[in-house]
Amino acid sequence: MSTERHVLDNPALASLTGPHAHFAERRGRVLRYPLDVSPWVGLPDDPGADDWADLAALAGPGAEAPLPGFRGEVPEGWEITFAVDGVQLVDDGIAAAPDPEAVVLTPADVPEMLDLVERTQPGPFLPRTIELGAYLGIRRGGALVAMAGERLHPPGWTEISAVCTDPDFRGQGLATRLVLAVAHGIRERGETPFLHTGAGNTDAIRLYESLGFRLRRATKFLSARVPEHSANGQAVGI
Repeated sequence: MSTERHVLDNPALASLTGPHAHFAERRGRVLRYPLDVSPWVGLPDDPGADDWADLAALAGPGAEAPLPGFRGEVPEGWEITFAVDGVQLVDDGIAAAPDPEAVVLTPADVPEMLDLVERTQPGPFLPRTIELGAYLGIRRGGALVAMAGERLHPPGWTEISAVCTDPDFRGQGLATRLVLAVAHGIRERGETPFLHTGAGNTDAIRLYESLGFRLRRATKFLSARVPEHSANGQAVGI
């Protein structure tokens, strides 16, 4: 059986060592995005004690470190603060198409985007997340009521993320239209769309599969808290 790793098996690390390298904050083999861009950390596939020490120093004592896709054991003293089963889906023939009502969102739209995210909770979206890729929105009466955009960017792939719709406008297919429009832009660059969602979010999984996404793998959404002190009693990072 092949043990070769796929670029999507560790998409945060692949992004930060690839197309998103200009965002990377690094210590040793550990990379992360700036905290106002994305919470994601790129941890090596085979982290050793030095890597965990570097992550602790990079994040700081008591900080939470999101570890997308990590399946190993965290070291003694680290506290798992969040753990949810997830799935990764990839383009398997989706009907990607531009949408005439979709508008390109810009930094000037970020306050509205943050407000929509706060009300709909699609996942992390921060003041500079818009810098990760293209974001599209649909407005009604001048107000932003739905959006979707691009997040992780492993070589040859782009993740569709921040898919959300104002509760008052759900049931109109706006999110579906935006997913297809974002996918169209990704395809136009010669790349392949993919996305993540919770394994328990069965309605979303069924919708994505009906659009032409295929389940690629199960994954984990995990966060762990950095110990306040190292094994020798020193404050972490000192």
